[in-house]
Amino acid sequence: MSNAIVVAVDGPSGSGKSSTSRGVAVRLGLRYLDTGAMFRAMTWAMLEAGVPVEDAEAVAGRAVEPTIVSGTDPLAPTITVDGVDVAEAIRGEAVTRAVSPVSAVPDVRARLLELQREVIRQAVLDGPGIVVEGRDIGSVVAPDAPVKVYLTADPAARAARRAAEEGGSDLAATQQSLLARDRIDSGRKTAPLVQADGAVHIDTTEYTLDEVIDQVVDLVRAVE
Repeated sequence: MSNAIVVAVDGPSGSGKSSTSRGVAVRLGLRYLDTGAMFRAMTWAMLEAGVPVEDAEAVAGRAVEPTIVSGTDPLAPTITVDGVDVAEAIRGEAVTRAVSPVSAVPDVRARLLELQREVIRQAVLDGPGIVVEGRDIGSVVAPDAPVKVYLTADPAARAARRAAEEGGSDLAATQQSLLARDRIDSGRKTAPLVQADGAVHIDTTEYTLDEVIDQVVDLVRAVE
């Protein structure tokens, strides 16, 4: 039997998922998977192919085409589409605007769910495990994960973090964009953003990154 651990980290944009997940993975020597990057990669592929992203049927029809590969080194995560490095491209404004409708397409979620579970399976087989971040990890992707965490933060704090990441973009506009994304993610029929059963809720607003990482690491060590 494998002693590998799976840590599921969910939460809305700006809650600290990526920084926390990578920090926990580095601290514990685990692999790391950013499922949001996979949805962004799929969105990038649709835009490159000229697929109208608001047309769910059109997106569904092309969802099986792109070959998306995610690297799992927390110190240097990578993402490619058909062999092309898209790590920078998927963070651009065009992909950011289009990722919500693409992510809501059931065929897209089914295709990426298969890829995500294969990455997790391989990490468990190889050991010592993986930290997986997203919006439906504890509820859909890895419901049997022994450690589930749901991160949130005050909308103003989330907006400030995201604006800083984007080089000082408009704070009010950033907050409105995050709240709009929350409504889409929480309201979609397939795999909505929810706090999974058994997940530990951590409000990161008043904590430093290291303090949040410490809390998640303690949760992992408690089940080892």
